[in-house]
Amino acid sequence: MNDNFDLRSTFVPAGDQPHAIKKLIDGVKKNKVQTLVGVTGSGKTFTVANVINSMTKNTLIISHNKTLASQLYAEFKQFFPQNNVGYFVSYYDYYQPESYISQTDTYIEKNTKINAEIEKMRLDATTMLLSGKPTIIIATVSCIYSIGSPNEWRDRTVSIHVNQKISMFVIITQLIDAMYEKTKKRFKSGCFCIEKNSVHIMSAYQNEIITISFDHDKVKNIYISNLTLTKKKKIEQIKIFPAKHYIFNEEIVKRVIKSIKNELKLRLIELGEIEKERLETRVNYDLEMLQEMGYCRGIENYSRHFDNRKIGEKPSCLLDFFTDDYLLIIDESHVTIPQLHGMYNGDHARKKMLIEYGFRLPSAYDNRPLKFNEIEKYMNNVIFLSATPSKYELKKSTQIVEQIIRPTGLLDPQVFIKPTKNQMDDIVLEINQRILLNQRVLITILTKRMAEDLTEYIVNRNINAKYIHSEIINTERTKIIKELRNGEIDVLVGINLLREGVDIPEVALVIILDADKEGFLRNSTSLIQTFGRASRNNNGEVIMYSDTITKSMKIAMKETNRRRKKQIQYNKKMRITPKTISKPIPNEVEHKYTDTDELNLLNIKMRNASDSLDYEKAIKYRNIIHRYKKQKLN
Repeated sequence: MNDNFDLRSTFVPAGDQPHAIKKLIDGVKKNKVQTLVGVTGSGKTFTVANVINSMTKNTLIISHNKTLASQLYAEFKQFFPQNNVGYFVSYYDYYQPESYISQTDTYIEKNTKINAEIEKMRLDATTMLLSGKPTIIIATVSCIYSIGSPNEWRDRTVSIHVNQKISMFVIITQLIDAMYEKTKKRFKSGCFCIEKNSVHIMSAYQNEIITISFDHDKVKNIYISNLTLTKKKKIEQIKIFPAKHYIFNEEIVKRVIKSIKNELKLRLIELGEIEKERLETRVNYDLEMLQEMGYCRGIENYSRHFDNRKIGEKPSCLLDFFTDDYLLIIDESHVTIPQLHGMYNGDHARKKMLIEYGFRLPSAYDNRPLKFNEIEKYMNNVIFLSATPSKYELKKSTQIVEQIIRPTGLLDPQVFIKPTKNQMDDIVLEINQRILLNQRVLITILTKRMAEDLTEYIVNRNINAKYIHSEIINTERTKIIKELRNGEIDVLVGINLLREGVDIPEVALVIILDADKEGFLRNSTSLIQTFGRASRNNNGEVIMYSDTITKSMKIAMKETNRRRKKQIQYNKKMRITPKTISKPIPNEVEHKYTDTDELNLLNIKMRNASDSLDYEKAIKYRNIIHRYKKQKLN
C-alpha cells in the first residue's frame, strides 16, 4: 500500500470540475465547512476523488443507504486501487429490533441475520484506519452506532517480527486476548490452531492465513498464505488486529457482572411487582450466561458496563477511529443529514418502552447511536455534497462551491407542463415515441395503488412496464432496475424513485403526475432531484401533468433553466457536442440477501402485527407475501 493517495483514472477534470477541485482543496487546507452544489451527472464523485488525492488525510464518506454506499465503494476502489478503501455498513441482512407494545402487552424479540462477509469488511475498515496508511472509508449511518473503543483495539493488537524473543504460549495468550479462538479447524475466520512449532491464524478481516513458526522461544519465520495455500509469502513483521469490535476478557466480565448487579438492585426499587419480577428474571439469566459463557443474548444492551462509561456518556463509534485531522464527506446531504438527526430519537423511543416495563435496565439507553449535537463535534473539516442542499448545510458552510457544467456537456433536461385532460392517452403516446428510439421512461406518481393501476393500464397497451414501491422487496427492486437498464422493460413507475439511489443513462423521459400536489415529493427540492433523473441522456425531457403551476414548480423550473442556460453557454464557448453517458452496470458489494431471507422477515412482521392485534398491518404484510409469491409463479 502507498504512503500517499494515488488516483488512477483515464478521465481528466473538465467542465466545472477544475474550478470546484481548486476551491475545495483550498477550503480543506483551511479546515472549512463546505458545500459542493453539484448537479446530477456533473461528476461530484470524481471531484471529491481529486480533492482526497491532493492530501494524505484519512477520509470518511457517509451515504444514506447501502445501495449508494456500495456504488461509491466500487467507484473509489477503481479510483484508488493502490490505497486502503474500506466499507462500513450495517452487517444485518435483515433486522427486527426488540420492542414492546404496551397497549396489547406484546413483547417482540430481536430477530436478525448477520452477513459474515460484511462483518469482515467492517473489521477490515477499522484495521485500515489503525494501519498508518492513507485510508478512505465508505459508510452508512451505521458509523454513528456503538462499537468497541479504538484505544482498546490498539492495546489488543498483536505485533510480531522475525527473531523476536517471545514464546508460543505468550503469542497464544495475546491472540486469545484479541478475541481469537483456538480451534482444530484451520480455515475458520477469527480462529487459530497449533501444529508442532507453528501457529496458524485465520485473519478475522482478510481472506488470508498467517503462519508463525518458532525456534524454541523465538520467532523463526512469518508467512502469509491464501486460503487454498497455493501462494505463500514470507514477511519480516506483522500486526494482527482483534477479531471483534467488542473486546473483553474474564476480568472485564467479572467487573461487568458486579456493575450490572448494582444497577439492577437500584432499579428494582423503582418498579412495580410485575415489572420487578420480569426484569429480575431476565437480568439474572443474562448474568448467569455471562458467568458461564462470557456472552448473553442482547449483550449490546450492557455496553455501558463493558465500556465503563458514565450514565449518558456517548459510546465509541467508527468516527473515533479517525484522528482529529481527517476529512468528512456527507453524500446526498439533503437526505443524509435528516437521517443522522433521527437515529437517536427513534432508538430512544423504542428503548423507553422496554425499560419502563421491565424488559431492560436503564443502561440500555446508552447502547445507542450518537446524538446529532455529538456528531457535529466531528464536523471540523467537512464537505456536504448535494444537487439541492438544505438550509442546514448552506447555513453551516463557510464556502459554497457550484458544479453546474458537466464534463460530458450534457444539459439539464427541458421541462414541459401539460394539462391533465386526456393525460393517459398522452402518456402512452410519449412512451411509444421513446420506445422507437430505444429510450426508457420513468413515471412518478403519489400512491402505491395508483402506481399499480397505472402500470396495469400501460401493460394493457402492450408496453413492457413494472412498478416499484415500498412493498416490493429489496432483491426484486434491484432486479427491476437492471431490467430497465437492459431494455427488458421500457417503463418504470414509482412513488419516490429518488430513494433507489441510481442514475440510469438510458432514461430520456421523466413523467411527473399530480405535479401540483404540494408536499414532500412535490416540493422544489424533490422536483429538481426528480428532473435530474433525465439529465444523463442527451435527449432528456421532463413532463409535468398539472392544471396549475405551484410555487415549488416555479422554483424548480427557474433553477433548472438557470443551470441549463449556463451549460448551453459553456458548450458553445468550448464547442462541445453533448453525448449520452455510456455507463456499465457496476459490480456492487454483495449483501447475500436472498428472497427467502426477506420473505422470512415479512412473515415475522406479519405475525408480530397479528400478535399485537394490528390486523390492518398484518393483512398488508400478508398481501405483500401473496403478491410476491404470485409474481414468482408467473
